Amino acid sequence: MKNFRCQCGQQLFFDSQSCIRCGRRLGFDVENMEMVALSGDQATHSRLCANSEYGVCNWVIPESSTHSLCFACQFNRTIPYLGKPENVTRWRVLESAKKRLFYTLLRLGLPLVSGHVDTQHGLLFDFVEDARSDPNRYPEKFVHTGYANGVITVNVLEADDAARESMKAALRESYRSVLGHLRHESGHFYWSHLQVALTAEFKQLFGDSQADYAAALEKHYADGPPADWNQRFISAYASAHPLEDWAETWGHYLHIFDLLETAATHGLIDVQFDQMDMQAQISLWRKLSVTLNELNRSIGLGDAYPFIVTDLVQEKLTFIDRAIKSLKTPHSAQAGY
Repeated sequence: MKNFRCQCGQQLFFDSQSCIRCGRRLGFDVENMEMVALSGDQATHSRLCANSEYGVCNWVIPESSTHSLCFACQFNRTIPYLGKPENVTRWRVLESAKKRLFYTLLRLGLPLVSGHVDTQHGLLFDFVEDARSDPNRYPEKFVHTGYANGVITVNVLEADDAARESMKAALRESYRSVLGHLRHESGHFYWSHLQVALTAEFKQLFGDSQADYAAALEKHYADGPPADWNQRFISAYASAHPLEDWAETWGHYLHIFDLLETAATHGLIDVQFDQMDMQAQISLWRKLSVTLNELNRSIGLGDAYPFIVTDLVQEKLTFIDRAIKSLKTPHSAQAGY
């Protein structure tokens, strides 16, 4: 994430809604990938997304647009039931993670269009509940977070810290976050845009993508990961099936890109990381992640990045880097304004 500044010089953040120094009303302009002023001198000819009414969005729309929703909010197919106040809070967490995902995808130049605009190649989001959070309204006992046919589904309980930590403990995971989920599921979405499933290199690195998915997942949850999973995979879950290995590694590629950009823009690294090859980026990341973990430990927190990038995982990340370059478009923000 880049470092944003107000016109008055005050540092801003990706989710800023106003400047604490000059009081200007602010919003994120996806066309320019910048925070812009909506009030005061030099205000842009833009207005806030209609979802700003609920405090869940700070993205802007050109005043000339006929849309009421910003580029990112146009990807929503289902939002949480807003009759429950706690769902507004959950939606805010989900939108914050989704918009950070979009920022990274657009920075990478990846094609990104709403499924409402392009039903064949577009992406949509369902933020849904089940009987655990609202048994009177939803009969299904458990709705899984996942991806299918152009739709990323996220259970709103993932935006509840206590519920998410409970699931993390139950599944013996070292890391679980809303942003992590979305980055992982975006990997499944972009897989559908690639023609690499049958290449020899993919099969050599990840395995047979055509292997029985349901049987593989059942075995994973019954028996757990192989004893040497951390030598071959970025996470235990990545060992469940080649397509999960792809999505997990894709998600970590996005983690690494965003974290390196953040480190660079805040002066923690003095290099143009995006001009480096993957081997150099990963070498840099290995050093930076150790520092990040030690900083967390210094204030009594767990590791921020509890993963090991082995040489084999590095090969997989390099493969994903080439796949992303093959998907790049000259201008990906197709908002339909």
